[in-house]
Amino acid sequence: MATVETRGIKKYYGDVVAVNGVDLLTTDGEFLVLLGPSGCGKSTLLRMIAGLEIPSAGDLLINGEVVNDLPPRARKIAMVFQSYALYPHMSVFKNIAFPLKAQRVEKPAIPKKVEWAAALFGIGHLLHRKPRELSGGERQRVALARALVREPAVFLLDEPLSNLDAQLRASARDELEQFQRRIGTTTIYVTHDQVEAMGLGDRIVVMKAGTVRQIGTPKEIYHEPADTFVARFVGSPPMNLVKREDYILGFRPEHFFPKGTQDGAAKVATFSFRVTRVEYLGADRLLYGTLGGAFADQKVIARLPSTVTVSIEPETIYDFTVEERELKFFEPSTEVRIASRPL
Repeated sequence: MATVETRGIKKYYGDVVAVNGVDLLTTDGEFLVLLGPSGCGKSTLLRMIAGLEIPSAGDLLINGEVVNDLPPRARKIAMVFQSYALYPHMSVFKNIAFPLKAQRVEKPAIPKKVEWAAALFGIGHLLHRKPRELSGGERQRVALARALVREPAVFLLDEPLSNLDAQLRASARDELEQFQRRIGTTTIYVTHDQVEAMGLGDRIVVMKAGTVRQIGTPKEIYHEPADTFVARFVGSPPMNLVKREDYILGFRPEHFFPKGTQDGAAKVATFSFRVTRVEYLGADRLLYGTLGGAFADQKVIARLPSTVTVSIEPETIYDFTVEERELKFFEPSTEVRIASRPL
């Protein structure tokens, strides 16, 4: 196991700043997720850690040692790409064994190591097959086994589940989480999918335009967003953000209830809510509409669980409430979280 640290890491491509001064430090055995939209620099940062890209500035450290000048093979890392990059002419066994041969592991030791890695991912019965004979989920497991067989100190994963369908992705996510907890290898995982990030990460690094906007646990990222970007990017539907003269007010859709339906609720703020559309999802309803009063005509969404049985009709105005402890306030010019403001 190992720790990974970046100190002021930057990456330029001509005049384009891909990564702009990122500082982060993993703990030993941590599952750290880099989350952000396409083009935010998360994959570039991962590739610099792997040694596939050279930093324009700053330092990369593994286990406290600066590795800027070390080639990938000397960093004791393993990386799994989005495409899996399996050799189509080789069997699963040979694909998994390939990095061992590249490391010049003694030939008699290779079968045992391959079988060990394959067993971890439940693909021991597939060792004789070629990649074209496998499903997407099976190919993903082969790529993971090939990376793990080297017994790396750091495991780097660049959107490894993005080629799977939704159902298979959910099961693969569960298997990957269990596997990482079992082996305890420090893991850095890149994704644009907030569900993956929230479900897998011990901590999440939210990135935008090459910079880190927030680092925290999934709970911290969701409930205490550092700015409006994090508030919008994490959560489905995203946090409601409405403007007043001197601040931006935020609250989650699941905290927005018809007045009187929150038993034993603490102090609440009340809003006039004109519902324009109701979307039934089975376990809950999404209510789309606009606010009145000081936030007139600004769009918001409410998410009501099936336990709230009150009838809601489109093109009707209702009083809705949010517990004051669930309200978040942001400064308009910087969009950074601030202390509470009077409504």
